[in-house]
Amino acid sequence: MGKHRKPKVVVLGGGTGMPVLLQGLKKYPLDLTAVVTVADDGGSTGKIRDVINVPAPGDVRNVIAALANVDEDLNKLFQYRIEGGNGLDGHALGNLLLVATNEITGDFNRAVEKIARLFNVKANIFPIVNESVTLHAEMEDGSIVTGESNIPIKNKKIKRIFLTPEDVTANKSVIQAIQEADLIVISPGSLYTSILPNLIIRDVINALTETEASIVYVCNIMTQRGETNDYTASDHVKAIYNHLNANIIDTIIVHNERIDANVLQAYEKEQAFQVTIDRDELDQLNLSIITEDIVDYNQQIIRHNYSKIAKLLFDLTEKI
Repeated sequence: MGKHRKPKVVVLGGGTGMPVLLQGLKKYPLDLTAVVTVADDGGSTGKIRDVINVPAPGDVRNVIAALANVDEDLNKLFQYRIEGGNGLDGHALGNLLLVATNEITGDFNRAVEKIARLFNVKANIFPIVNESVTLHAEMEDGSIVTGESNIPIKNKKIKRIFLTPEDVTANKSVIQAIQEADLIVISPGSLYTSILPNLIIRDVINALTETEASIVYVCNIMTQRGETNDYTASDHVKAIYNHLNANIIDTIIVHNERIDANVLQAYEKEQAFQVTIDRDELDQLNLSIITEDIVDYNQQIIRHNYSKIAKLLFDLTEKI
């Protein structure tokens, strides 16, 4: 890498984990690209998709908010959820803004680009696809569950997830970003409903297997009921490998400190537990393992410390 070129870092994900990670990374001198899932169908996004055939805007909205460089009041307005028991009740204003801009431009990718520019985002934000898609899960018992929000509710062991239309292709800008990246980061988040929907598209799989970039997976701190019950760190990696039929990950970052029992007790009621680091299994996967205390103890709920993770990732770019 040339001395004066910023490292090209691509982050793939969605849900709540990705925006947290991006808040840390945006503070570093990086050529940053966020690739965001559009398979969500819950909350405001679900209401919109019930009446308008549009890629899910919710995760994209949260990424724009995380990367925005605007007045705090404007960002709060973008994230504001309308109240009052009317037809707009529960809708996030940013979702409506993205949908309106999509209707004006006729292109969701262009809509995201325009809104990101309005919010002074200094990174690329690409929805993984430019069309409406639906997420499905085939369970171990053979049943099929349709809809991102319905999958964890069933609380069954997931065999595989897939999208329809099955022949959907990724945005060309996504593939180009992966091909040109120095570092690719698979963000923390709901493994089957936020992370894998980005990775299972055929041309994304091809790009990830062919890229010369180093690929890092930031593992979840806690298991998630209905998705990763009893999963160890290596189980998360194996789920990715099984879906892609390729061993793409070079490095895994995992939290290694015991979390306060009082905090864990609240999660145990939701049948969520701290992810175990099964080092022997990870070693057999030929992964470089980075173990650090990466919990943000200032939060009431368990969240990654975005400053620590961003520093770890930036340090990796300096070794490239």
